[in-house]
Amino acid sequence: MSEHVQTYAPRPSSLVILLGRLASLVRYRFFLYAGLLPYLLGAAWAWAMLGTFDGTLFWIGLGGIVLSVVGVEAFNEYFDSRMGTDRVFDPEDTPPMSSAVLWLGVAAFAGALAVGLYLTWLTGWPILLYAGLGGMAAAFYVAPPIRFAYLGLGETVIALSYGPLMVLGSLHLQVQRFDADVIGPALLAALVPGFLIMALAVTNAIPDFHQDRLVGKRNLVVRLGRARAVWLYNGLAALALAVVVVGVAGGVFPWPTLAALAAAPLLWRSLQCARTTWQTPRAFLPAVRAIVRCYLVTTVLFTLGLLSQPWLAG
Repeated sequence: MSEHVQTYAPRPSSLVILLGRLASLVRYRFFLYAGLLPYLLGAAWAWAMLGTFDGTLFWIGLGGIVLSVVGVEAFNEYFDSRMGTDRVFDPEDTPPMSSAVLWLGVAAFAGALAVGLYLTWLTGWPILLYAGLGGMAAAFYVAPPIRFAYLGLGETVIALSYGPLMVLGSLHLQVQRFDADVIGPALLAALVPGFLIMALAVTNAIPDFHQDRLVGKRNLVVRLGRARAVWLYNGLAALALAVVVVGVAGGVFPWPTLAALAAAPLLWRSLQCARTTWQTPRAFLPAVRAIVRCYLVTTVLFTLGLLSQPWLAG
């Protein structure tokens, strides 16, 4: 009887592994849809600040963005599995990643490339520049031969991809102008999601510190240590909120974008939790959830604030 119970009762180690995988799944899937918000921000800027919007181009571009983030997700899962990042502490319990995931990523990137080439034909070469740089960042984030994430450049690459490249690419689709008068103010707006998404990337790496260190994934958390990384990600998120204040004070953003500061308590909550839990991955998860909500609240309210500009202008 005792042996029977031992055979079918869940082992504590398996339960911990399951919870860890579930938490990892939620965290990584977040990047799947988080990438859509900067694209919406760029389109909102075109409509509200420059009075231009083309629905057909918007939807075609959105299709390309969805394919790109699916490719990123598939490549990250596959190459992390091949490098053993997700199997450091349970090499026998985690099945190897199927090659179908790799081919899903290849197909998604090929589809995104086709969309990018079509949009380049419709709107001009800058789209090829934005899509090309974004595509390189997406494909080689963890894939050979570059592996940005292993060089300590992954967080910066994510910030540039989900910030300026995504926002300015979306904006160019609508206005089809590549000059400083258009790009300059929008670039300042792009720093809001850029800093926040970089903060998220640092936060996500803190629970994986030991796995990443053991497989040679020398991201910023591994290089700086988890205690310093806590201050780094909170500083980056604070910079995003400061950009909103600076933009409003300088007359670049309409004053309703200050609603984005409603996310400040979430940032404070994440900091308070992270200061005492960064050594314990499961206890650290509320800090991750708080910074995810901070990103969502800030980006959504900032975008809605931009959309108020036509009414303010009368």
